[in-house]
Amino acid sequence: YNKLMKAQEFTNATVLTGSISTGKSTVANILKSMGHSVIDADREAHRLLDEESHQIGEMFGRKTIKYGTVCRKTLRDIVFNDKSKKIALEEFLHPLIHHRIYNRSKELSQMGQKHFIDIPLFFENGNYNIKNSLLVYTPRELQLKRLQIRDNISHEEAKKRVDMQICIEQKRSLATYIIDNSGTLLELENHSKQVIGEILDASN
Repeated sequence: YNKLMKAQEFTNATVLTGSISTGKSTVANILKSMGHSVIDADREAHRLLDEESHQIGEMFGRKTIKYGTVCRKTLRDIVFNDKSKKIALEEFLHPLIHHRIYNRSKELSQMGQKHFIDIPLFFENGNYNIKNSLLVYTPRELQLKRLQIRDNISHEEAKKRVDMQICIEQKRSLATYIIDNSGTLLELENHSKQVIGEILDASN
């Protein structure tokens, strides 16, 4: 199925991505406030988890289900501590999420709409055949500092979480467009509008 996923080309779409605590969600909200369509991969994953709760219960045990929906914390603890279970969950969910996102993107493209697809682990997973990517960038030290404050965790714990993803500098070298989020919220808004303008101009 991976080959099939990689063969499906997305037109009129730009990926929105980042790393933990670089400000991707803030940029997604800026895009929406400007009237752009944003397909959210995480939201689709959450919906699918609940729709497929019976299957998840079969795969990972009844304790992962509460009141007919998936208890995400329990499931996260299981897959976080067992690599084979993490792989099993990804192999089950990823094709379903991809299928949903592809169909939604196709609808928007057929309506002639330029749109954005919010995929946090775009560079890590490499499952999406999307030419243009927009990275929300924050230098590593600032990323660590923001994560510590946001989640009230130690420097060591922040470092552990950040190191689970591809290094932000590597993502920067792979991205088509970059929004720098090392300043204030106002600077982020202004820079986002400027870069989004460039993306829309380039695809006209």
